[in-house]
Amino acid sequence: MTQMYPMEPYDHDGNAVADYRRQSRLFPARAREYLAVDDLHQAAEKGWGAAAWMAKAVAEAQGWHYGKHEEFFTVMYRAENLSDDPRLPGLWHVGNTLHGFFYTRKMFLRSDAIRQGLDQIENVLDILEPLTKATFDA
Repeated sequence: MTQMYPMEPYDHDGNAVADYRRQSRLFPARAREYLAVDDLHQAAEKGWGAAAWMAKAVAEAQGWHYGKHEEFFTVMYRAENLSDDPRLPGLWHVGNTLHGFFYTRKMFLRSDAIRQGLDQIENVLDILEPLTKATFDA
């Protein structure tokens, strides 16, 4: 049996794209629950998770590799080429910023900034989701 690693996209059951897409949509709600109890680190990290998991869905649907954190950028640059939404280039970087907040001392975090980031991530999910439903040439 082949060893499977959690960060590597694989589709052994034919459901990877749907699974990644579904999970990406669950993270923002969970992030807002963490915000409500002032767990800013987890709220921010769930925002990152939402972006990363939708990027996994796009990569899997398009046949692109996404096996390591730093490949998020490659996937998103490629997604920019497929999307005709001019907001995407300015928005997707928010996911990486939220991820960075996980490693920031709480005294330097602001719940309003994280909340705004989560709103922007939900826009990113809306822009990326159509790219998970069909294979494009890019």
